[in-house]
Amino acid sequence: MAGTPPAPGAGLKIAVGSYVPLLPFFGFLLIFLIVPTVTVVVSAVQDGEGGFTLGNVRALTSDAAVNALWNSIILSGSTAIIGAVLGGLLSYLVVSLGPRSVIRRTAVSVCGVLAQFGGVTLAFAFISLLGFSGVLTEALRSWPGIDIWGSGWLFGLPGLIVVYCYFQIPLMVIVFTPALEGLRPQWREAATNLGATTAQYWRMVGFPLLTPAFLGSMLLLFANAFAAYATAAVLVSQGNPISPLFIRSALTSEILLGQRNLGFALALQMVVVVAIVMGAYALLLRRTARWMR
Repeated sequence: MAGTPPAPGAGLKIAVGSYVPLLPFFGFLLIFLIVPTVTVVVSAVQDGEGGFTLGNVRALTSDAAVNALWNSIILSGSTAIIGAVLGGLLSYLVVSLGPRSVIRRTAVSVCGVLAQFGGVTLAFAFISLLGFSGVLTEALRSWPGIDIWGSGWLFGLPGLIVVYCYFQIPLMVIVFTPALEGLRPQWREAATNLGATTAQYWRMVGFPLLTPAFLGSMLLLFANAFAAYATAAVLVSQGNPISPLFIRSALTSEILLGQRNLGFALALQMVVVVAIVMGAYALLLRRTARWMR
């Protein structure tokens, strides 16, 4: 009958039922995010016998730990800037082709693949190309007599910067293209009707609107490079130039035997840095969403 009040508890059942499809997602978060994070936090403040200690956290101020963190920041920051600038330009070229362009769809699809192309495969590809006996190295060594191998830069921080840019630039295209697509043609038409030139439109309308999205994408690239491990683990077999490799040594190396919990402290340090970066990214993304609606 019309006007009949709902049965008691019906609203609660509907509310609970609406979350049932999300249970697999919540289970995924619990197993692969929450449990590992809690494990890292707890283990970082424990000694070898399971007692509470701040020695692991204090060890983060050692020269080795500070240098590893600083190198990770340099690696992530430089590749984020390079990837953001080159990827942003590529995104603009892709968007300018038009939504129905075959080249545009192909370029976005290729970037989607290359953004995930990392790890052992990527490292092997660059070793085959730029290693001591790499294809390009041998070709330039035979003619015109240029030795690009040098002192083995590929297996140090400069080499990691070059290799990381390989997947940073395509990732920038993927995350920044929607922001460029969000620029409405009416805004440019309005600026033109008011007498603005193309340069004035970009300086006074386009760039200010795109700045939050650009900075947010750069932060995402920073976090992506900061947490990358597999590619660096293959290229750098000795030493711990970045934090992920220092964590590997603390957990597995015989030289750092008994420093397992130091590895957890290093991981906690990385979690804090990534959390700060992703928090700033979320704020910029919220600001970008205001004008993309």
